[in-house]
Amino acid sequence: MSDDLVPDDLWERVAPLLPPRPPRRHRYPGRLPADDRAALRGIVYVLRKNVSWRDVPAERTGCSGVTAWRRLRDWTEAGVWPRLHEVLLAEPRKAGLLDMDDCAIDGSHIRAPKGSPHTGPSPVDRARPGSKHHLIVDRHGTPLAVSLTGGNRHDVTQLTPLLDLIPRIRGLRGRPRHRPGRLFADRGYDYDKYRRVVERTFAWLHQFKRLRIRYEIHADLHLGMLQLACCIICLRRLRTSF
Repeated sequence: MSDDLVPDDLWERVAPLLPPRPPRRHRYPGRLPADDRAALRGIVYVLRKNVSWRDVPAERTGCSGVTAWRRLRDWTEAGVWPRLHEVLLAEPRKAGLLDMDDCAIDGSHIRAPKGSPHTGPSPVDRARPGSKHHLIVDRHGTPLAVSLTGGNRHDVTQLTPLLDLIPRIRGLRGRPRHRPGRLFADRGYDYDKYRRVVERTFAWLHQFKRLRIRYEIHADLHLGMLQLACCIICLRRLRTSF
């Protein structure tokens, strides 16, 4: 069994944020529940490989795909991923690796063949059902906030909601940082270097194959996997800077 899917530095940050599991029954306790780290391996495996949940290899991850899906559902409902993202933004800010003076915002269309909440006729795919990822990044491409809408939603409708999703980023003394200094978007977003930054971050996100096409019917689960991918990108930023 490989720990490459959930390395120690990721697990050390996730584990304190997970909700406690209900106590086991003393009488007829049943089978032992799968380990949380094993369940996270299953989630990350699906995120990276884009296999169906039933095809998650238990011999590699340590749990079944059904268990991994259930933990994704439970942890998403508990708000684990936004809190993890906040932790992983405070660390680069403390290290001087987060630059919010200049930020960029953009959206990216993905197909949603199953049709579900937060989908709509995509203007770039012959009106087929699609969703849209909206993203704000700092000068270095570090994802600050992400959201999910239907494929027919215009970027301008998500500008203020996405700004409001940026957490209050701690890490330094004084007030937490919450707003970019400058934001490049839409027609004002004509500085090639900032366009390249946000497009590079979308490329990083879409290296997680599960995010290229939306297969999750439940919008919150797809958003949860999108937020987890942002957390992993933030962690990579920390690793490559030390």
